[in-house]
Amino acid sequence: MKVFKKLSWIVLGIVAIMALSSAIYVYTHTPEYVGNIETDKLSKKVEVYFDTYGIPHIYAEKEEDALRSLGYVHAQDRLWQMELLRRISIGGLSEVFGEDMIKTDKFFLSLGIDDASQKTVENVSKDNPMVVLSQAYLDGINQFIAEGPTPIEFHLTGLEKTPFTLKDIYNTVGYMAFSFAMAHKTDPLLTNIKNQLGPAYLADLEIGVNPKSTLIKNYKPSIRDSIKNDIAGLVSEVLKDFPVPQFEGSNSWVIAPNKTKNGKVILANDPHIGFAQPSVWYEAHVNAPNYEKYGYHLAGVPFPLLGHDRKLAYGLTMFENDDIDFYYEEEKPNDSSFYKTSAGWKKYELVTKTIKVKGEDDLSFTFKKTHHGPILNGIADQVMDQRPIAMSWIYTKLENKVMDALYGMSHAQNLSEFKEALPDIHAPGLNIIYGDAVGNVGWFATAKLYQLPDSTDTKFILEGSTGMDEPIRYLDFSENPMAINPSWNFVYSANNPPDSINGKFYPGYYLPENRAKRIVALLEPKNDWDREAVQQMLLDATSGVNAKVVTNLAKSMEVKEMTEAQISVLDKMNVWDGNNQLHQIEPTVYHRWIYFLLKNTFEDELGPQMFQQMLDTHFHKRLIAPMAAKDDSVWWDDVNTPDSVETKNVVVNLSFRQAFQSLEEDLGGEPNKWTWNKVHTLEHGHPIGQIKALRSFFNVGPFPISGTREVINNMYFKYDDTGLYPATSGPSTRRVIDFSDIENSTSILPTGQSGNPFSEHYEDQAEMYNQGKFRKMMMNKEEIIKTQKSMLVFEPKK
Repeated sequence: MKVFKKLSWIVLGIVAIMALSSAIYVYTHTPEYVGNIETDKLSKKVEVYFDTYGIPHIYAEKEEDALRSLGYVHAQDRLWQMELLRRISIGGLSEVFGEDMIKTDKFFLSLGIDDASQKTVENVSKDNPMVVLSQAYLDGINQFIAEGPTPIEFHLTGLEKTPFTLKDIYNTVGYMAFSFAMAHKTDPLLTNIKNQLGPAYLADLEIGVNPKSTLIKNYKPSIRDSIKNDIAGLVSEVLKDFPVPQFEGSNSWVIAPNKTKNGKVILANDPHIGFAQPSVWYEAHVNAPNYEKYGYHLAGVPFPLLGHDRKLAYGLTMFENDDIDFYYEEEKPNDSSFYKTSAGWKKYELVTKTIKVKGEDDLSFTFKKTHHGPILNGIADQVMDQRPIAMSWIYTKLENKVMDALYGMSHAQNLSEFKEALPDIHAPGLNIIYGDAVGNVGWFATAKLYQLPDSTDTKFILEGSTGMDEPIRYLDFSENPMAINPSWNFVYSANNPPDSINGKFYPGYYLPENRAKRIVALLEPKNDWDREAVQQMLLDATSGVNAKVVTNLAKSMEVKEMTEAQISVLDKMNVWDGNNQLHQIEPTVYHRWIYFLLKNTFEDELGPQMFQQMLDTHFHKRLIAPMAAKDDSVWWDDVNTPDSVETKNVVVNLSFRQAFQSLEEDLGGEPNKWTWNKVHTLEHGHPIGQIKALRSFFNVGPFPISGTREVINNMYFKYDDTGLYPATSGPSTRRVIDFSDIENSTSILPTGQSGNPFSEHYEDQAEMYNQGKFRKMMMNKEEIIKTQKSMLVFEPKK
């Protein structure tokens, strides 16, 4: 008995020591929201007030001091996120996650982002105000790296902290420029379809801009062989388990004073980005003499991509323009070190890169490069032993002044100054929306656009040896699509195509008109908009297009061959208004039906691999509504049944029966229980949360979530054979800026402000986000001080 008691005391002692050690670890690794920190290079004291949601409100007497403080508090909440983002472009993910990331690292190194960043940094003036402020921000990050606690992710991965440099900022922006990545998924796939199936199979794929669809209107005031390649498969593979979110789409609109209740501009924006933990944006309210901005920052970037003050506000969506072209290169017979150009044979440039791999020896690889760009064939197994394919990407070809644009936008005092900064954005293509306190509204498609020969179709791989498919000229920014103070009193973007200018449409990878159509339908008739109404509009989950799809499909249904239960479900679908709420069955039935419709229509010709690649593109979303309305198409026939020719009726009925049967198998025999909340969920995944034992600690969720694909509350998911629809991307924030009451403008984040799992602000907004709630973006200093939760003071080192 005495031995047992002794052992019990030993065990209790060990448990107590472990508990105490854990408590000390948590305490010492929680972000500092209270106290005093001495800082190098600081001229005067900086006060940082943290509000209820952990958002810093920074007050400094000099903007450089404010940026140093921003860098520190940003790093203590998001250093791990900063680390991952800067590693993408340099091929540094394998050093963290091991050999599974080698293909991804090879691909991103071949893009040349890091090389372009190095060139930019070498040429930029250190006296440039943008560089001065960026360096101050980096000083803050690096002080936290040197003196602050090491985030738990670094301990778990064995990664050492290293200082950040100006090149890291450019590499992060470079990743943002690429993350859209739709050209890599689309152009090679369409080329394969054309070469293997023939031009007739392209006719119904909605590749180009339909002039009859909902377009963003411009308004300016009077001022050969069958070649198989699999670049699409390459991109799908390297991005499959990508540890950081990608930019996907977005909604935005700005309502002019004539259409608002209080006669002031209202701006709304909800950029659609892949869900992850931490979420993409870090909010900060920065104040210095002659400067104030409440902004949304990427990890490691000093200037906000979204922002507002008392004078103006701005937001963004992806333009979705085509800024990547692929070229077949012709190699010299008997000497593969040369490739053919219109001026003769030219020697390939050979580029060698080295990748550090966790637990393994360093890996070096070499790829070829032409005047167009890198040859992708040697980057992964998918494109080996075929004609060389080079990638031409405008981001790495032109002078990089994107950071100058972000500085200019965040420091503009009026519409004229704001517009002056926009031509510096050459890539990624962005729709920038603008509104201000004096009543101006604007939409600007920002990108360095270029003109190709009329005979060139950029949706296919081009011929690189002839010189016939080269850009003719770069367009001046004045030729870009835009609308400033239009007569219809609002501007908007939903990643849909802009109307033509000079009789031409700009090629791109635009989203279907569903969201745009709904936005215009809601905005046009109403002239008394206020903040609350705009908030509700951001949560709208109705698709009139989807309801019309059901109407068109129902015309093909053979009711006599259906069971009573099937007829009952079809009757319910026929009166559906296209809404997508948690306890409805219609969205569940709709998406199961559409998946089988797409599968039965396209997979027989494409095969399983190319069919899955199609589901990764935007154009598959654009073709659903047109195909539902189309009675005749070469795609309706099943090529695997040579003795019969299938019609639309056959495919539609088969797809409905398969959907119904699969729902019975998955959710039971009572259709009224097939509710959307059982299959549509949202989980914010942390890279380390992929380890099952750590999932509940690092990940946030899963939660049932309303909304669906291509509604304003756009909760995107991929179609596959699982019958489940976990949302992979959606609103990365919902912002409403009301110039009639600027200090009560509202916002929300998907999880929380902090990326530190020990912080109370790691997921404190998640439930609010799921419920469609908003919180105030505080700007009044007296109110901030009065309601602050904590205060951190930065002082010059003595």
